[in-house]
Amino acid sequence: MSHPGARAAGWYIGRMDVLHGKHIVLGLSGGVACYKAAELCRQLIKAGATVQVVMTEAAEHFITPVTMQALSGQPVYGSQWDLRAPNAMAHINLGREADVVLIAPASADFMARLAQGRADELLSLLCLARPAERVPLVLAPAMNREMWAHPATQRNVAQLRADGAQVLDVGVGAQACGETGDGRMLEPHEIVAELRRVLSPQRLAGRRVLITAGPTWEAIDPVRGLTNRSSGKMGFALAQAAWEAGAEVTLVAGPVALATPRGVQRIDVVSARDMLEAVLAEVEAADVFIATAAVADWRPAQVSEQKIKKDASGRTPTLSFTENPDILATVAALPRSRSGALYCVGFAAESHDLQRHAEEKRARKGVPLLVGNIGPETFGRDDNALLLVDAEGSMALPRAPKTELARLLVAELARRLSATP
Repeated sequence: MSHPGARAAGWYIGRMDVLHGKHIVLGLSGGVACYKAAELCRQLIKAGATVQVVMTEAAEHFITPVTMQALSGQPVYGSQWDLRAPNAMAHINLGREADVVLIAPASADFMARLAQGRADELLSLLCLARPAERVPLVLAPAMNREMWAHPATQRNVAQLRADGAQVLDVGVGAQACGETGDGRMLEPHEIVAELRRVLSPQRLAGRRVLITAGPTWEAIDPVRGLTNRSSGKMGFALAQAAWEAGAEVTLVAGPVALATPRGVQRIDVVSARDMLEAVLAEVEAADVFIATAAVADWRPAQVSEQKIKKDASGRTPTLSFTENPDILATVAALPRSRSGALYCVGFAAESHDLQRHAEEKRARKGVPLLVGNIGPETFGRDDNALLLVDAEGSMALPRAPKTELARLLVAELARRLSATP
């Protein structure tokens, strides 16, 4: 939907996934978690990256080079003596061509050798020879819980981090040995999320962002209530994008069935009053408040303690309503005891006259930025089209996946924050 006078930002759309066009060296060291590398490779390719697989001899005991070549579409390297490189220097070429070197799985033995600076096979050679100032090294550890907890492993992890490598956390759960605990390699989607953060400009580094998302539920009786069709997808995408950009993110979520974005602290609430209470408990520490939640404007004045039964005479029960707190306006009007103003962003879903209603709501709520969209057909969808309204006018964001729109909004928010005295 176009809006007269709206500034266009279409040049951003389709370019917001930082993995698109990146060249990733995916290194596999020996461990049963090599089976996850196949799905990891597939997800990276799907995101638009090119993947060059390098395997140690031990890794080839767990998954074949044929499998990884079929998934990556690239020849797999495994030996420093491979003569396919024109100069016979695969360890130099592979590292120079990469945007990031990812070792997944990174075994205890491989991390020990890296920590010692050893370079006696291709994968450790290229890790050592890569231009460290522009090619990050990311390690996804995978091992038995006792191996992970061993002081030698923890010393090696600390040394690798001190040397500039980014060693990811490990997962917790059942292990191939039959034990349960720390040491599992992160799941492929978690590693992909970590790569996006590693490769993204850290525009919000040092910022604390508080976001509300989803609908609220206002009880009528123990089994019935008033709600709306908000899926929470836009708010969750914004939480992910803000974390990718380096922010510390707290997400206050109404009743939705969505996975918590990687690295985000989540607080689950039900009603509008619950949401306000959670927001007020967190907002003092925040630099930015983004209110994407579709909060119910009203709630039943009285909540029945028992299920309201049908009347035998067929009479319809009468409900009276009272107004819910206005969370965005309440937060925007809060005095600040800490230094720095709170930057507030509101959202508005309208059924018609989007620009007029968005402009009116921005002024009424007293916030610098209001993001509007036309509903209800956008509810539950994975894409959207938005209109950004501020004191100077409006900017239209054409239809795109909500994840892309979220990254665009975060970039725009970072620009505005940097321009704020």
